[in-house]
Amino acid sequence: SPFYSKSQSLSRLSQGEEAFNLAPKRAGASHGPGMGGIWEMVKANERLHLGWCVFGVVGFLMLYGVLQERIMTEPFGEGENEEVFKYSLFLVLLNRLTSCAVAVFMLLTSGKTSELRPVAPMYTYAAVSLSNVIATTCQYEALKYLSFPVQTLGKCAKMMPVMVWGMIIMRKRYTIKDFLVALAITAGCTIFGMTGETRSKVSNSDNSMYGVALMLGYLGFDGFQSTFQDKLFKGYQMSTYNQILYTTLWSSILSIFGLVTSQQMPKAIAFVMNHPDALWTIVALSAAASTGALFISYTIKTFGALLFATIMTTRQFLSIL
Repeated sequence: SPFYSKSQSLSRLSQGEEAFNLAPKRAGASHGPGMGGIWEMVKANERLHLGWCVFGVVGFLMLYGVLQERIMTEPFGEGENEEVFKYSLFLVLLNRLTSCAVAVFMLLTSGKTSELRPVAPMYTYAAVSLSNVIATTCQYEALKYLSFPVQTLGKCAKMMPVMVWGMIIMRKRYTIKDFLVALAITAGCTIFGMTGETRSKVSNSDNSMYGVALMLGYLGFDGFQSTFQDKLFKGYQMSTYNQILYTTLWSSILSIFGLVTSQQMPKAIAFVMNHPDALWTIVALSAAASTGALFISYTIKTFGALLFATIMTTRQFLSIL
């Protein structure tokens, strides 16, 4: 990949974070064939380590995408009781509450209670959370106006905004080759989006341009989110779980505020009470999103925001297939 080098991998591996190795180490314990030893072997092999991250990000987010389409475009109930779920912020809230609970559980079970305290100013966590809530809401809402393949392929264009935010926030410099690769992918997505059927199956009007605007909002805020996450990891001694804990906590607060002020909270609760099958689908969505979030944060911390964007591009193509 033009965005990643072996020396970068080795420097990041030296940080010593063991995000997925939860077994506590005892004094004098050796790395045998147990889980700790296996994880050390994975981290020591650059390609295997990257492959593990790709598997987690792509696998769980593909499941997340399928469940997302099911919830936002397929009706629940039968006959007169048939309804389509419309409350995107409610999905964001449950997803973030689940991720927050998982982060707390991981820190407690691994004995890292000191990381339950914030290690960066709270406004930095809030900045990541705000961009995450806006980006996630935009992608949910876009499914009301664009078909799932168009919405999914549109996410492939995220490499360009990540590079732009990288230059602004991280003062990074990219080569002409990097820009040409990103432009080629973005152009391919644009050509695909301009041909064939683009309208969502639940849209009552041909208002696909509004869906395109929502996707542009998603790309901009999502690019800022992953780049700023990368900056926090590099600027503070911050673990994956610590960042997830406080960003999802802020996201939950912002989501509750949005649901209450828009009066969507009682409507969303009434919907899941009337359609229990929707609740179980939302629970599955939250589980997939939370697991995916763990892999995402770890990948950004270990390999950087731009390589993560490249992985996500691969995931979009596989989701469409």
